[in-house]
Amino acid sequence: MNVKKLLQLFVGYLQIERNYSKYTIASYQNDLEHFVQFMEREGISSFLDVTYADVRLYLTTLHDEKLARKSVARKVSSLRSLYRFLMREGYRKDNPFALASLPKKELSIPKFLYAEELEELFEVSDTEMPLGQRNQALLELMYATGIRVSECVNLQLTDIDFAVGTILVMGKGKKQRYIPFGSYAQDALITYMENGRKQLANKTEEQSHMVFLNAKGTPLTSRGVRYVLNELIKKASLTMRISPHMLRHTFATHMLDEGADLRTVQELLGHENLSTTQIYTHVSKERLRSVYMKHHPRA
Repeated sequence: MNVKKLLQLFVGYLQIERNYSKYTIASYQNDLEHFVQFMEREGISSFLDVTYADVRLYLTTLHDEKLARKSVARKVSSLRSLYRFLMREGYRKDNPFALASLPKKELSIPKFLYAEELEELFEVSDTEMPLGQRNQALLELMYATGIRVSECVNLQLTDIDFAVGTILVMGKGKKQRYIPFGSYAQDALITYMENGRKQLANKTEEQSHMVFLNAKGTPLTSRGVRYVLNELIKKASLTMRISPHMLRHTFATHMLDEGADLRTVQELLGHENLSTTQIYTHVSKERLRSVYMKHHPRA
């Protein structure tokens, strides 16, 4: 069976049986396409013809491309999953990636924003204008809830419960969770929903149920969110680059700094494993110094 057909079967398995999101599936497809390009260069016509020697050569190629360890680990993991599927379906008797050694993950402290940096960001949106109201609501909600950018852009009007102060989020694996938000996010959302969003929605005849809209009145995309955040950074005269995930890191860091327990933060973030949340147990410089000054005998 040719490469294209096997890929279609595997993607169907990820969609139907594994119930993966379109973003996760896109990551798998990118990883597999990279391997297909390697196969074409090496004259390998099918996934079924790949040998252990081919795998070793591919790993050498990844090393030569100077990819980050995390990227290499993800590609190997994707290919290992593909071959497990091919074995299950009876196309192969072995998994050539089973013994492929994954590089150790680089442990790094997640980048996050300090309170004063956040305050600068909260001050730069022109909340008299529709896009400014949207930007303020977007920023407040992402910081208040720690949601992923994919969860944010897929948030629908009916997912917000203003009476209780929660949003209903569809996370990875289509798992739902409720996340509370505070008064700052609520005020920003109400202003946006009652004013700015209505004006943006009038820009197009097709009415969207998504919460966040772009300047044309259509749903805001993940790429659009990244653009908005970096424009806010420029206006605030901050020097770092920002990503939507940095707001998620900031949410988790600040929650733990203020005494939230790890299990609660895990639940709010939608992490399946506690070990994923434990990366946030680093403490900010302010917290570190505060504890030091309070408890060290000669501080």
